[in-house]
Amino acid sequence: MTTSTARPAAPDTAGRDWRAPAAACTTVVLWASAFVSIRSAGEAYSPGALALGRLLAGTLTLGAILLVRREGLPSRAAWPGIIGSGLLWFGLYMVVLNWGEQLVDAGTAAMLVNIGPILIALLGAGLLGEGLPRRLLVGMAVSFAGAVVVGLSMSGHGSSSVLGVVLCLVAAVTYAGGVVSQKPALRHGSALQITTFGCLIGMVACLPFSGVLVSEAADAPLSATLNMVYLGVFPTALAFTTWAYALARTTAGRMGATTYAVPALVVLMSWLLLDEVPALLTVAGGLLCLAGVAVSRTRARAARTPVPAASPEG
Repeated sequence: MTTSTARPAAPDTAGRDWRAPAAACTTVVLWASAFVSIRSAGEAYSPGALALGRLLAGTLTLGAILLVRREGLPSRAAWPGIIGSGLLWFGLYMVVLNWGEQLVDAGTAAMLVNIGPILIALLGAGLLGEGLPRRLLVGMAVSFAGAVVVGLSMSGHGSSSVLGVVLCLVAAVTYAGGVVSQKPALRHGSALQITTFGCLIGMVACLPFSGVLVSEAADAPLSATLNMVYLGVFPTALAFTTWAYALARTTAGRMGATTYAVPALVVLMSWLLLDEVPALLTVAGGLLCLAGVAVSRTRARAARTPVPAASPEG
């Protein structure tokens, strides 16, 4: 069994490396597509069963890739972060979010869960020493305003329960805690290793829902089951791996801010795939989300210091 250690790109080259931004974009697009699939699968599967089925498909996919690549186990130092992210993000977050979205309307859920990136930035600054750059704060404020606009435009006449609101808030907290737990682990293992074993731990935590999953799968339509498998293979196995790859090469705060592009993409996908024509207010909110992401991802240019001329003796 071999042990490999991830080596993030050096700060001076990370900005010129196209792979990290491409990985982040892949994650955002696939996570946006998950909302469409969850809508279908959630009609046939309860929150816990859906989370377990998704994590099972994700773990099998990631495990097969890990074996083919022969990466083995990450080092011992990575396991606290793997366990933390596995329990909080892969396990509790998925169950709580599935449950919460059944009790509140889509707009309210979107607004509450989008507190997550703000918590990530604050926890990253407090626990990881990442700091809070002004551009990141401004960008997140703009994106959160956009998420609120999208949420208000989508709320309509939906109903929200107190339990549903609490569950969505818990989802935001567990999402932030999972990301901040995962970041240090990426210093001691590859993105594939950290994602695979985090997903495995989340699946094990959801095993109490095994009986429910088996009984619901027997009655569920094929389309719902296929959507559950899709959630496991693409928005989980692939998207969480590309997320970890990008996270290893930037701060948790910047990566969290990137996810504010998800509401805008969900609006677009719902329009294209579900023929749900968005209102002008929804489109405006989506554009605000994208604008905020653009601001948060930019970096202030370092002041150029003049280079002294070489002395004649040099």
